[in-house]
Amino acid sequence: STMVKNDGIASIYKGVDAAIGRQMVYGTARIGLHRTFSDKLVEMNDGKPINFLVKTLSGMASGSIAVCIGTPFDIALVRLQSDGMAAPEDRRNYKNVFDALIRTTREEGFGALYKGLGPNILRGMSMNVGMLACYDQAKEIVAKILNDPMTDGPSLQTKLGSAATAGFTAALFSLPFDVMKSRLMAMKPHPETGIMPYSGIADCAVKIFKADGPAGFFAGFSAYYGRCAPHAMIILLSIESITEAYKKAFY
Repeated sequence: STMVKNDGIASIYKGVDAAIGRQMVYGTARIGLHRTFSDKLVEMNDGKPINFLVKTLSGMASGSIAVCIGTPFDIALVRLQSDGMAAPEDRRNYKNVFDALIRTTREEGFGALYKGLGPNILRGMSMNVGMLACYDQAKEIVAKILNDPMTDGPSLQTKLGSAATAGFTAALFSLPFDVMKSRLMAMKPHPETGIMPYSGIADCAVKIFKADGPAGFFAGFSAYYGRCAPHAMIILLSIESITEAYKKAFY
């Protein structure tokens, strides 16, 4: 309400172009790679379901590769959103996602587009495990509870129960790394000393823990969950429907 009052309704959509670009690059890569890896692993396992450890490894591998592709858009997204919450004198005043990418490269060098890559990779891995690996595992568990044979794919009830579980685990697993990633990506040098507030991911983790304890890594969980859970559920339910339609059309 404060943002809308001070800067108008458009302020709550600050960075939406970067968010769309990020999802087009990072989002599609992590889901597509995980499904490709998982299908190949099932094939190597003689068509039998793979265990949760293998699903976890698939999620971690696909998540880390996708992050390396999509981090520049994540940088732009974090900075555009930070600008909206910063005091007028502290804002970078980026016009859009492309202006943010170009100016960041020009003013800070190409490497600045990969600031916070370490925690971002950890976040991507944890998000993929929490969302995709847990969804695959939850489908098997929920199907047994509901006596769903899944002969023609999971039933709607199985999909909903599995997607709801995955939405929660995705938020729970990834929030600590998201907190560190956001702080590292948005940090600025001290105006007088020129020293950055954090020297790296380990320093950031230690300072958060010293200042706020373990709860500091889960600050804003309700808002984060409110963002992650619906997104995860929509994505997961859409994947199942699109995949089923694709197989019927081309197989």
